Amino acid sequence: MSSNLAPLVINTRDARGVVTLTLNRPAAFNALSKDLLCALQAELDHIAQDAQVRVVVLAATGKAFCAGHDLKEMRADPSLDYYQSLFNQCGRMMMTLQKLPVPVIAQVQGIATAAGCQLVAMCDLAIAVSTARFAVSGVNLGLFCATPSVALTRNLGRKAAFEMLVTGEFISAEQALQKGLINRIAEVDTLDAEVERLVACIVAKPQLALRMGKSLFYRQLENGIEAAYADAVQTMACNMMDESALEGVLAFIEKRPAKNPTNG
Repeated sequence: MSSNLAPLVINTRDARGVVTLTLNRPAAFNALSKDLLCALQAELDHIAQDAQVRVVVLAATGKAFCAGHDLKEMRADPSLDYYQSLFNQCGRMMMTLQKLPVPVIAQVQGIATAAGCQLVAMCDLAIAVSTARFAVSGVNLGLFCATPSVALTRNLGRKAAFEMLVTGEFISAEQALQKGLINRIAEVDTLDAEVERLVACIVAKPQLALRMGKSLFYRQLENGIEAAYADAVQTMACNMMDESALEGVLAFIEKRPAKNPTNG
């Protein structure tokens, strides 16, 4: 456990079921130490079992969103077993973000590098301040960012992702928006409000549709197109049996607002 009395991940929750997880190692630029990875994994595992959670916002304290792995900690135990264990632990946490049944929004207030950039890419949505910068800079240290490359190539075009990986150069928030790494840009003083606008839009939608939809979204991406369509057909048919969907279609036909009988 960390010797710091402050929690490594701060969990706040509002009445709507919106959970904000805030990385809290500002002095270390929120580097992903083993303790921080464990703390974040525990929070995500708990959320995965909580049917009342609607949205997760991943935020951070200090100047940086996340500077990747804790290099000092990594260098203290240079063994293959340790590195395999660490990267497996990190990979499991990253996959948990994708497997959560609710949308996850990265609220990026500063730089995101290496595994920190991977963290942004693994969130379903991302909003960054205009001054944020992104890089997978391990190559500058002789370490190709192999695990971040998995996330990047599923967000950016291949050539854009490969350029970041082999140059280690930073890209701006505007470039990240153009390349598909983030969804929106906000100024520092409007970041919270911009995230809230996105959150409010999501929580207004029927929960079952979002849960089914997120699961299908990632499954079909990894399948061939025929299998993807077969999966999508079954998912959409099941979704149509939900009371909210049936009411929504009827309201559209009758040209009236939907009663939204359930939001669960």
